[in-house]
Amino acid sequence: MPEILWPFETEGLEVGCEHGSSCSLGKVLPARLKEVCDENEFLYDYLHWVPMNEIGVPGYYPKLTRSMRDLDDKNIIYPIKDGLFVHIYPNPVGARDYYVAIEPHMTHNLDHLLEKIEVRLIDWSEEIGDAETNEEKGEVISRALDEILVVISGPSPNRNGNIDENVNLNGNGRNGRSRTSEAELKINVTQREYEAIKYLILRDKVGFGPIAPLLLDPYIEDISCSGKGPIFLEHKIFESVQSTISFPTEDDVDDFVIWMGEWIKRPVTVRNPIVDSVLPDGSRINIVYGTDISKRGSNFTIRKFNETPLSVFELIEFNTMDYMMAAYLSFVLEEDLNMFVVGATASGKTTTLNAITTFMLPNSKIVTIEDTPELQVPHPNWIREMTRGSGREKTGSEVDMFDLLKAALRQRPNRIIVGEIRGEEGAIAFQAMQTGHGVMSTFHAASVEKLIQRLNGEPINIPKAYIDNLQVVLIQSAVKTPTGSARRVTSISEIVGYDSLSQSFSVIEAFRWNPANDTFEFPGFMNSYILEEVIAQKKGIPPHKRRVIYTDLKRRAKIFERLHLGRKVKNFHEVFEILAEAHRQNLL
Repeated sequence: MPEILWPFETEGLEVGCEHGSSCSLGKVLPARLKEVCDENEFLYDYLHWVPMNEIGVPGYYPKLTRSMRDLDDKNIIYPIKDGLFVHIYPNPVGARDYYVAIEPHMTHNLDHLLEKIEVRLIDWSEEIGDAETNEEKGEVISRALDEILVVISGPSPNRNGNIDENVNLNGNGRNGRSRTSEAELKINVTQREYEAIKYLILRDKVGFGPIAPLLLDPYIEDISCSGKGPIFLEHKIFESVQSTISFPTEDDVDDFVIWMGEWIKRPVTVRNPIVDSVLPDGSRINIVYGTDISKRGSNFTIRKFNETPLSVFELIEFNTMDYMMAAYLSFVLEEDLNMFVVGATASGKTTTLNAITTFMLPNSKIVTIEDTPELQVPHPNWIREMTRGSGREKTGSEVDMFDLLKAALRQRPNRIIVGEIRGEEGAIAFQAMQTGHGVMSTFHAASVEKLIQRLNGEPINIPKAYIDNLQVVLIQSAVKTPTGSARRVTSISEIVGYDSLSQSFSVIEAFRWNPANDTFEFPGFMNSYILEEVIAQKKGIPPHKRRVIYTDLKRRAKIFERLHLGRKVKNFHEVFEILAEAHRQNLL
């Protein structure tokens, strides 16, 4: 199992110091950080270990902003869920700063206590096993700890690992065990030891063990273990950071991925060494077990799930796109045109796809089809369908994307959204386009040309004559900017048609990103096939007035800008509700 690899020397430091709020350290802390420490003494304990003479006093930020990635001195503490904290600890020599998850037990030596408590918890094993949910299991464990532990005042009796338990094995205790009385089975602990023990035991028996804090941090995007060594993280603000959670040996990684597989009820074995699954919070996990298929040994990757998707206005704040592009996409989605969001791995395809679903008409019936649940649609009439796999070998009990897509055609949806097209289901998706169903999907490709090549080739095999059913292609990429890495919509292109004689496609680039100044250009202005020949026609604009659609587009972009900057509309669901109301009142 993993261990903590501290970014500073801890040998000789006092374990579980009792300085608390009276510690002289409080005199040098910023006011906000001191106030938080007074409410969370385990944070005082941790800061007592931090070599501030070397790195300085950390700054405390209740909320992080993207502008903080430009800070020269990334010595920052911020809160996450469940009352925990994170310290971004500066690394003067490495490429990555350290990510220290601050937990209540970290500065306490609890090993001797935990051994005894584990033995006592055997008495509650039947009740714990009968619990049907993790919440019920946690309640039973909490009651058990309240019976086992007694909170005392004063210094810890366990400071040196000497636990006075007053146990007499000649009597009878809980469940007939050979003990004297419940009172004599108590273990004396301080209040802070009690909180640390309760947190640690619940984390490991009900939560996701040592990596639980990483899942509780809303700023973490990806959690990656490449084998023996530290866990690496992709942070929304500070980009690549190195966690202090580390696996000393390959056997430790093996044990942990086996435990994870059992925890998510998708065990990994030598026969089934690859598992793709979803955690209870919706995060996507991939586990690879053993050295047979991974030379560096077992590894795992967790792609974090956002409870509330980013809205299109938040993407504009991040400069992923601009208001004019958002207005264009709103026209495309309102008219149920077929569209792919295309890019490389981790380019933000699904994030953008989720964000722009708010542009679909509010009374639409939506069917989504996925391997793992990543799509989030705000519409009430939403059918969410998932594939069902039974392992690596094909069996009759499997339901794949192809099966679900065929079923979706019988459900009369206004739009079908496929999590990702990568196989034979692509043929059914293009058949759906031909029958008038609006189709959206993500797709792995670097450009429109590469997209067409993949659609033509194995295993998708879409005939070239069918490809112009796909009307709009949005290309998104992870790029480098003067302020660091970012995600940009690098182009939005329109597939106009296919010339069978020259065997070539006519493609118009409506929008493109200019890397020289990190802005977006609109080469499709007064030259857009989709706007003039498709959307204008659908809106009933006569042929000789079709170019008025560009005026409508500018007006829509101005409305979005006023909603965002003027009314401060940002939340994903709030954006959908306001746009839905605007459609009901014919304001858009």
